[in-house]
Amino acid sequence: MIATTSKQLRKSLVVIMTMALGFTCLVGCGLKSDPLANNSNSKDNAGDAIVVGSQDYYSNEIIAEIYAQSLEKNGYTVQRKFRIGQREAYLPEIEKGGIDVFPEYTGNLLQYWKKDTTARDETAVYDELKTAVPAGLTVLNDAKATDQDAYVVREDFAHEHNIQSLDNLSGIDELTLGGNSELETRPYGPTGLKETYGMNTRFVPIEDSGGPLTMKALKDGTINLAKINTASPDIHTNNLVVLSDPKHLMLASHVVPLVSDRLPQKAQDVINSIQQSLTAEDLLAMNVDSVGGAKASDIASQWLSTHQQSQSALTTTSGVEEAQ
Repeated sequence: MIATTSKQLRKSLVVIMTMALGFTCLVGCGLKSDPLANNSNSKDNAGDAIVVGSQDYYSNEIIAEIYAQSLEKNGYTVQRKFRIGQREAYLPEIEKGGIDVFPEYTGNLLQYWKKDTTARDETAVYDELKTAVPAGLTVLNDAKATDQDAYVVREDFAHEHNIQSLDNLSGIDELTLGGNSELETRPYGPTGLKETYGMNTRFVPIEDSGGPLTMKALKDGTINLAKINTASPDIHTNNLVVLSDPKHLMLASHVVPLVSDRLPQKAQDVINSIQQSLTAEDLLAMNVDSVGGAKASDIASQWLSTHQQSQSALTTTSGVEEAQ
């Protein structure tokens, strides 16, 4: 009887200990596996992953990769969430705290939050953007690099209709505009073109951010007007004409990091050093490499190695500041 009771007691203790260990693992291990489950107000610990995101746009992914690799070189753990989509898809996630660092563009971002803005030039746009950012987020320094929105037409179409400016399009019938579906409701989309330049357009959604599908549609005449970015190599390789925007429908749009307030100051300094070095010529050259088949990670690594001296100086300075 005593032996039976002892066996039952040992079995009960084993079950209790197993359950306790399982619960400990669920609590301890589970929380560490998800960087977004960390509810602390800062990411000062080296083990806290910084989540870097990017648009579904090859040029934006390259910039995000530069941020990510530079942060890793400075001792941070980075989680990449790239190729998320367009602004309507990723900004809510950023605002909820799911992403810590995201390369953005000053004019487009300002107009997303403040559609009626009258700011147009670089300084006015950046200054107003800093006040328009929601609580919990901030923008770091804007770069000289710009990837400006622009409208383009084929060279033969421009010659045929004597087109150099958006002003010249108002008298042309059957204008067909191509771009990502979000463009249809953007302030500089069909409605903005109508209100600012008096042109009527039929909109055709093409979901590749001015990529090969857009180029094909321009070439075969499916569309005769497209929205692409000024850092796109396709402008030169496809003999496209960038139409001037004399009434400033498009806002100045420079590369700017949108970051969480939780991002440590040193990490902000690392990214700001990138901003100080990044130029429009750099963007175009990197985009050419991307279109040529190079991976975003390799392009970013090459850019960082070229600018290694300034990055090393930053690392040394940051180390001194932390030691103080």
